Amino acid sequence: MSGVSGPATTNRLLPPAPEPGRRKTRWYRHRAFLVSAGVVVVVGASVLSDLPTPTSRASDIQGESTVISEINTDVAPCVFAVREALTLYSDESGRLSSAHRSQIPGLLRDDQNACSYTDSGIFALSDIDLLGSPAGRQVGQALNTVTVWATSDGLGAIEAVQTLTSSRADPKALSTLHSDERLLAADRDKATSEIDAAGTLLRTDLPPLNVSREVLPGVSNR
Repeated sequence: MSGVSGPATTNRLLPPAPEPGRRKTRWYRHRAFLVSAGVVVVVGASVLSDLPTPTSRASDIQGESTVISEINTDVAPCVFAVREALTLYSDESGRLSSAHRSQIPGLLRDDQNACSYTDSGIFALSDIDLLGSPAGRQVGQALNTVTVWATSDGLGAIEAVQTLTSSRADPKALSTLHSDERLLAADRDKATSEIDAAGTLLRTDLPPLNVSREVLPGVSNR
């Protein structure tokens, strides 16, 4: 049979073999894709970890009780400091000896530090882990109120007493002290009601806050 046939298979030109290291990277192995995918995974994990997780009533009660215990531990030095400062003020009408009166400025400086963020306990209040449950949000409100009780009401009362120890009739310091005493009582009651609200949600009586148990001199339950 005549005619021109094509080149034999052995003589056909084949595409050149890829050079080593020059193979085209698949799209899913590009650095930009891997970085983007990693970001998506991290963000997704963060979102999932921030979502509220359901807890049993028993574990919620235990968790809230633990948080309240931490609040009481952290605020205890300030509670003592406020009580000491008000006691020193109410007892400084001549009943203290001169030796005891000479110690008052140093004691009040210590009391002032105990209710400020320089104290490790007060600073630790901002680092307490709260539960994300409805009851946990109420306990979180109580934590905020206790922080105000210490760093605003209590600290203000102590500073007013510091002024009054050197100038007993200072009208501004007297007015500030009376105002802070009312705020100490009001915020104590507010924090107590917030803990009670958390207990109502959990159908139990949660432990009380230290500020609700302490009866401070000059601070009534009004």
